[in-house]
Amino acid sequence: MVPSILSAAFAALTVTTSTAFTLTHQSASRTSGLHMAADDGVDTRRGFMDRVASVGISIAGASSILAVPQPAMAYGFKKANDRLSSYGLPPLKAGDGFTALAEIYGKGRNRSPLLVSFGFPLDWVVTLPSQDVNGEDGTIQAGEYAKGDTATFFVVPDQGKVENINEMDKSFFESILIKAISQKGNNMYQDFKITKVVPSEGEVKGQKYALIDYKYTLLTGAGFEVERKGVASVTSVGDGVQLLWSASIAARYKNKTEKSLRSIVESFRCYADGLNFSDQLRRDEFEPL
Repeated sequence: MVPSILSAAFAALTVTTSTAFTLTHQSASRTSGLHMAADDGVDTRRGFMDRVASVGISIAGASSILAVPQPAMAYGFKKANDRLSSYGLPPLKAGDGFTALAEIYGKGRNRSPLLVSFGFPLDWVVTLPSQDVNGEDGTIQAGEYAKGDTATFFVVPDQGKVENINEMDKSFFESILIKAISQKGNNMYQDFKITKVVPSEGEVKGQKYALIDYKYTLLTGAGFEVERKGVASVTSVGDGVQLLWSASIAARYKNKTEKSLRSIVESFRCYADGLNFSDQLRRDEFEPL
């Protein structure tokens, strides 16, 4: 049994450069772990074995698998900056020990396309939205999940364009950040508090960002209370408001992760206005027969 699963896993890895697995909703999150961040295509033995294990679990647990084309992933500073340059946008910058991505969010017909870029630590794992007949689901995220360190892209639902994000008050930022951290239910957090708001600007003229420090207590399904601290970057492009929020356990934030999380959100850039994404979209791939 084990050899057959491993054989299937290795076979699946062979084709991931041109195909990806779209699983049932229950198993999709497992498959997303296949995309190990690697700077300019360089991978590690540990990353390879992690992917083998992930594929094995997915194959064993999935009742059905649909193979779909794998989108090109712009990982590593060179690839990310090449993509940004192709749209006439400035290069992305981040700290030492970081890699980067530049990905299109909103390839499905149910979303408006955005170009999202940010840097993140080399050993973090990336997940991307899934595509199926209903459109696009999920988001762009990177993290060291076992330790609770994450950076997550979020589009605020039912929120229109804000001309100058830095003119908004603290209650506005509190509202949208609570929406971001409470997607799994309104009772998953308590004691949310914004501790600092710092206005910032992007390299593109007129684009504004607000850097937000915050903290909250996460209520886990097992009944534990976990104090978390984080920092987010909020902007408004296209027809809505977008943010990248990053957080970790409070003790780790204080002693280890604060510098990295700040570097991540400070590198975050989101673009929509004046860009033509037609060659990147996949709106016709899932047309019903």
